[in-house]
Amino acid sequence: MRLFAIADLHLGRPENRQALLDLPPHPEDWLIVAGDVCENVVLFEKAMALLAQKFASLFWTPGNHDLWTLPTQTDAPRGLFRYNQLVAICRRYGVHTPEDAYVRWPLSPQPLYIAPIFTLYDYSFRPPDVPLETAVSWAAETGVICNDEYLLHPDPFTTRAEWCAIRCRYTETRLAETAQRGSLILASHFPLRYDLVNLPRIPRFSLWCGAKRTEEWHVVYPVTAVVYGHLHTRGSHLRHGVPHTEVSFGYPQQWNPQRGIAGYLHEVIPIPMIHDA
Repeated sequence: MRLFAIADLHLGRPENRQALLDLPPHPEDWLIVAGDVCENVVLFEKAMALLAQKFASLFWTPGNHDLWTLPTQTDAPRGLFRYNQLVAICRRYGVHTPEDAYVRWPLSPQPLYIAPIFTLYDYSFRPPDVPLETAVSWAAETGVICNDEYLLHPDPFTTRAEWCAIRCRYTETRLAETAQRGSLILASHFPLRYDLVNLPRIPRFSLWCGAKRTEEWHVVYPVTAVVYGHLHTRGSHLRHGVPHTEVSFGYPQQWNPQRGIAGYLHEVIPIPMIHDA
């Protein structure tokens, strides 16, 4: 029994869909899917159904692509309503979401809970001399505008930053409550720290990557590990002794077909650390 994580499956790409179909079953293992499954609700549901069959337990938190409402989807729910639609789909297949009780990892000798969290972003991942009011235009100076500006709607909130603040408060309350019972594995689509956003080719894309409010969560709460996606820059980084690991699969040009999805599953708890029951 092992705990794996992956993000950014991007199943809108045919190659990625085939890679998911080719993924061997893991009937005893658990999987965290840290966002960006796809933009299409029908395909999202098929993916959740398939992954729920392949793994003993499945966890999901949304990425920005999951929350997009495309211009052709004129009658589709937007913003919070889109998110609630995806949560309902997950629950049909027994998939744990940020709205559900955190689940205890059974092989830990001490209480350890898997916490899928949804925080979004608030444009605070920017240099201190860039005002919030001009942040998006500052990014646009280098030709960088995230499609979220057109496709990720904040309904019923006024802005995505407002939605982010609400999500952060909600998450802080739940983490504090769980911290009284044990430690946490945090699973987020968005990186929790600004210093983890290393995008040399598009550095100003950082605006759409997280919120500074989350930067000390791994210190404030008893966190064992953090997994995230969004950046498509796989790697693990220690912050105050806590591993923060980017676990994205990515677009077809970013993964090796010979490895498939199985070759990119990140084992969250290395085997030597797992309690031998």
